[in-house]
Amino acid sequence: MIKVIVADDQVLVRAGLAALLRAAPGLDVVGEAEGGEQVLALAAEHEADVILMDVRMPGMGGIAATEQLVAAREAAGRQTPRVLILTTFDLDDYVYAALKAGASGFVLKDTSPERLLAAITVVANGDMLFSPPISQRLIEAYTLRGEAPGGPPADLAALTAREIEVLRLVGKGMTNPEIAEHLVVGETTVKTHLNRTMTKLGLSTRAQAVVVAYEAGLVVPGRESASNGGHRR
Repeated sequence: MIKVIVADDQVLVRAGLAALLRAAPGLDVVGEAEGGEQVLALAAEHEADVILMDVRMPGMGGIAATEQLVAAREAAGRQTPRVLILTTFDLDDYVYAALKAGASGFVLKDTSPERLLAAITVVANGDMLFSPPISQRLIEAYTLRGEAPGGPPADLAALTAREIEVLRLVGKGMTNPEIAEHLVVGETTVKTHLNRTMTKLGLSTRAQAVVVAYEAGLVVPGRESASNGGHRR
């Protein structure tokens, strides 16, 4: 069973999401929260796998709560819970901040129930997921910055050529099995390279690795994995 905490300050939205998840096979809603403080309390009480997190909530918002959850997870040496952000188009400014905070994915509030359930499963399994419109808008945001990639910055100097390549493929949204197939190596080897990369760069989440890959120019907006359909980046 995938254990989920639903966080949204709107009672009807939260209740509707919780009811949808409870009716789905393989999912178990272990808590509902209307703010970031409640999320942290529930996360400490229950071993949830995924937190379905609204961005704007009274008191502590979703981004601040995500930062604290990631920090607590790192300190405890655990890999859960993962945060799946609920957002709308008017919250575009928050997407990048949430990604840097360690969110594992983003879905729009008007997404279909089937896609929401699939997104929770993908995130629970350790992958990242963006709704297609959010993926497109995120790429456009990088494009509008007008930054021409000029090779790895000094921060990546400690990485080997293979570690840089793995980081680039992570930035393109590829999962570990996909990277292993692409590089013709074992999945364990990919995990080793990625773990070493994240340690050298002081990263705690795969989401942060994606951000670094973009900022370093390893992933060029407009040329990358459009063929993936925009579901995972």
